[in-house]
Amino acid sequence: MHEKKQAITIKGTRDGLTLLIDDTCSLEAIFKELDEKLGDTQPTNDGKLVSVTVKLGHRYLNKEQKEQLHDIISQKNNLFVQSIDSEVIQREEALAWKEDSEVKTINRIIRSGQVLEITGDLLLIGDVNPGGKVVTTGNIYIMGNLLGIAHAGANGDKDAVIAASYMNPTQLRIADCISRAPDYEAEGVYMECGIIDKETDKIVIDQVQVLSQKRKSLSGFERRMSNG
Repeated sequence: MHEKKQAITIKGTRDGLTLLIDDTCSLEAIFKELDEKLGDTQPTNDGKLVSVTVKLGHRYLNKEQKEQLHDIISQKNNLFVQSIDSEVIQREEALAWKEDSEVKTINRIIRSGQVLEITGDLLLIGDVNPGGKVVTTGNIYIMGNLLGIAHAGANGDKDAVIAASYMNPTQLRIADCISRAPDYEAEGVYMECGIIDKETDKIVIDQVQVLSQKRKSLSGFERRMSNG
């Protein structure tokens, strides 16, 4: 006689519970087994809530199905859903992620009164003149003079950077941090970058070489440029 296949494996961790969902089982079987297994859990003596992380594997749940899963867990003793993780995303989400992570290369001069807005990283081959402005959700790399305004990480990414061949901007912004004029030398600087210092939560100007230590994730920029 074959042993019944488990739809759910529960693992206790230091941070709470992890539910590993078999992505080959039916959703109906998963919800039924989840209700039965979690019904056996005992409340903690101190009354503290226990976080639950759900690992769906290669299974996609729509909003209504996630809400149903959330309801089954949250109705049990001292449990709350920390996250529901899946290895699968919708096509629209994948396209949005691709757009936000790719590098846009643009060859032009941003003149006074012009605003260039980009989703993702920007590699600008040209100058940003005084009165010109570039805005991105990612990083800004300028192979030219940055004399106007540059705003990186516009959606709130404080790890974003701004780098230029020659930097003498009227303003730098990264996420919600805004630089002040005294932050730079009046005559400008060559091959420098602006990043947020995490200790002071302010924008600082430094040599581009520091990015290899302070923003190690930027190595992906080179790979994206090589692969198109």
